[in-house]
Amino acid sequence: MAAFLFKTEPSDYAFADLVREKRVVWEGVSNNTALIHLRGVKKGDTVVIYHTGAEKSAVGLATVTKDPYPDPTLGDEKRVVVDLKPDAALAKRISLSTFKTDTVLRSTELVRNSRLSVMPLSAAHLRRLLELASA
Repeated sequence: MAAFLFKTEPSDYAFADLVREKRVVWEGVSNNTALIHLRGVKKGDTVVIYHTGAEKSAVGLATVTKDPYPDPTLGDEKRVVVDLKPDAALAKRISLSTFKTDTVLRSTELVRNSRLSVMPLSAAHLRRLLELASA
């Protein structure tokens, strides 16, 4: 299974909201590059939820429960959504500064192109993030 990082502004939709709701249609992605990444997401993939804004940190894990499909609210086949369910909050949040300074995580799209809302993570990126989160 692949891994991705999804960014969200916690004042709009936080990981705690996903935990409370138990499922969400992840919508609102409009950037072309982010949409390309979102189209590559598959059922069963791991998603790291990252809070933007003042928090700037990876906060939780989720699983994709449905492959990408056209956003039913827009009527535009190019704009896709996926369904997510929460897995667990990270025991320790991983800050943007850690991403920037860690020898493995600094190669993520989060550091290279911080404006993307959906980005792939390599197996090494996910492994390192989980190591740091449990330390």
